[in-house]
Amino acid sequence: MRRVVLFHMWSLDGVAEEPGDWVFDVDQAVFDNIAEVIGSQDAVLLGRGTYDYWSGHWPNEGEEPFRSFINATTKHVFTSRPLDAQWSNSVVVDAPAETYVRELKEQDGGDIGIHASVGLAKSLHDAGLIDDYRLLIAPTFAGRGCRMFDGQQELRRLKLVDSQATETGALLLHYRSR
Repeated sequence: MRRVVLFHMWSLDGVAEEPGDWVFDVDQAVFDNIAEVIGSQDAVLLGRGTYDYWSGHWPNEGEEPFRSFINATTKHVFTSRPLDAQWSNSVVVDAPAETYVRELKEQDGGDIGIHASVGLAKSLHDAGLIDDYRLLIAPTFAGRGCRMFDGQQELRRLKLVDSQATETGALLLHYRSR
């Protein structure tokens, strides 16, 4: 069965939105971690807002190795409207996310990534469909912004697979659902 892997950058106070200026001084360990995370993925889940934002950025610019990966990988976009921007390898999904992802996990293939799309990630977390949590915790307090786990209802224990502190003070954490 395929695994759903959440990769998110968070501030110390839990903000999970677009990093803007609160992720800085990224070092080689961060890029190596990203390469490891995406190395096993052949599909990405995106919400409509992330798709609209990323489709204007990643096809023409952005850091490697993520740029090549995201442009070549199949992007499953959850939306009820046609996509305005055409971005290679994009598939419109108008089915309920939980149902679609359960079926996608049963198909042959590599890992399925979520690299933004906080709302979609929250719903898949709440449904117990995320298998791995790959987090980059920046050594900053963002102050304002969307937090991933506001209002979580139930206790959920995870297993720590790996942790690393980078030279710039970021933490790279890998947790697995039990």
